[in-house]
Amino acid sequence: MSTNTPVTVTVTGAAGKIAYSLLFRLASGLVFGPGTPVRLRLLDIPSAVVAAEGVAMEIEDCALPLVDSIEITDDVTAAFDGANAAFLVGARPRGKGMERADLLTANGAIFREQGRAINDHAAADIRVVVVGNPANTNAYIAHRHAPDVPAGRFTALMRLDHNRALSQLATRLGARVSELDGVVVWGNHSATQFPDVTYLTRGGEPVTAGLDPEWLADTFIPRVAGRGAEIIAVRGSSSAASAAGAAVDQMRDWVRGTSGESWTTVALPSGGEYGTVPDVVTGLPCRSRGGEWEVVEGLEIGEFQRARIDASVAELVSERDAVRALGLAD
Repeated sequence: MSTNTPVTVTVTGAAGKIAYSLLFRLASGLVFGPGTPVRLRLLDIPSAVVAAEGVAMEIEDCALPLVDSIEITDDVTAAFDGANAAFLVGARPRGKGMERADLLTANGAIFREQGRAINDHAAADIRVVVVGNPANTNAYIAHRHAPDVPAGRFTALMRLDHNRALSQLATRLGARVSELDGVVVWGNHSATQFPDVTYLTRGGEPVTAGLDPEWLADTFIPRVAGRGAEIIAVRGSSSAASAAGAAVDQMRDWVRGTSGESWTTVALPSGGEYGTVPDVVTGLPCRSRGGEWEVVEGLEIGEFQRARIDASVAELVSERDAVRALGLAD
């Protein structure tokens, strides 16, 4: 995309750490291109609006030529009015003593309201990346409340898991990330996710046979799945810059297209591909063509893969059923 017509971009949780890393990249043209101005809409809860105003002041002080305007609001309707792209970053974290149902209820109310606002007020070409956790189920709730928006316009951020997998593999193989292709992370953005190297290539040549199966099963898969917790343990706070970077990657590829036959991981409402359960938001191998995600077809699935995929999808079904039982999906 490269046009002089501004793109309206809504970012929720705008006063938070992830949004802080994300907004400057959006304003610099990393997503929509160096010829496309952006109108930034910053949404947060009333108590955080002043902090969001401080973020806006910093963006202004960067004197970025692509920033058409910045609006700060705590009004959901105003935030999504005419939005072409949305990054749903803000979500309720799990607090001390909170049960799983409490977390789903709190976030369900947030994403139900945002889904409705997107349905009623966003632009016809709206694209949504849900960053706030539990991202897959939050995306499911939002899309269920936006019946007039194509389901495939709601995605969850599993590009972060994809990027983590690529980085670990590049280190192991002594390769550059740009040399690697064919990774997919199936399932949920959770500890059950399955980072799969079955189709991995380096410079177009298969390399999976050269990777130690023990390392893959005992180190690689659990480390990718647990990387967020590892960062918290080391850094003392959760991933922010890497999550923002992955959100930029996901929206950029969506808008501007993936390269050639390469694919990436996107979590989107399933059509039942590869034995997944229809409608749950699950990680799948995707290419972007003409501004739309297309699931890669024809990959062979072995028994080891099947078991891992099914386990993660089962978790997503459990979350979906819990959301339905709480009345948050209708």
